[in-house]
Amino acid sequence: MNPRKLIASWPVLRQLAGPDRHGLGEAVQSTRSAALEARTETADRMVQSVCPYCAVGCGQRIYVKDEKVIQVEGDPDSPVSRGRLCPKGAATKELVTGPAREYRVKYRRPQATDWEELPLDRAMDMIADRVIATRAATWDGPNRRTLGIASLGGATLDNEENYLMKKLYTALGAVQIENQARI
Repeated sequence: MNPRKLIASWPVLRQLAGPDRHGLGEAVQSTRSAALEARTETADRMVQSVCPYCAVGCGQRIYVKDEKVIQVEGDPDSPVSRGRLCPKGAATKELVTGPAREYRVKYRRPQATDWEELPLDRAMDMIADRVIATRAATWDGPNRRTLGIASLGGATLDNEENYLMKKLYTALGAVQIENQARI
């Protein structure tokens, strides 16, 4: 390549000699970077969500293509985070697409050393059976309550979800119900 053309192609010189003196556009683009396309451009749709990691409730934009998450970014319309995400929030895509994600129910029987896979319907039936058995075994009839069931809602649940959980646990007779809803 001609040395003059090589030197003229350097981004710093293009920036100083051209109209893009602040280096915000063409001056800093290479041939390769000019050909790149943002993942969000190929998305079928964007879904607004809330980061699942802590009680702050940062807004997220989830970009989906072919019903798969392809990008997660901060939501600039969020009054909480104004488009910013912490490192954990920025890595949310790995939560749903990472190779270590489990898609099956794992169960370890009492005193067992290995996990076994269960169908979701079987696992849900086991949970329901245990809730019913615990309520029956710990029911305090005169006070119409049970102290054998308690709930601590997570910070990633919003007020509406925690409200529904509160209604469920109250209907079961539980009195030890708390949540960390902040949004």
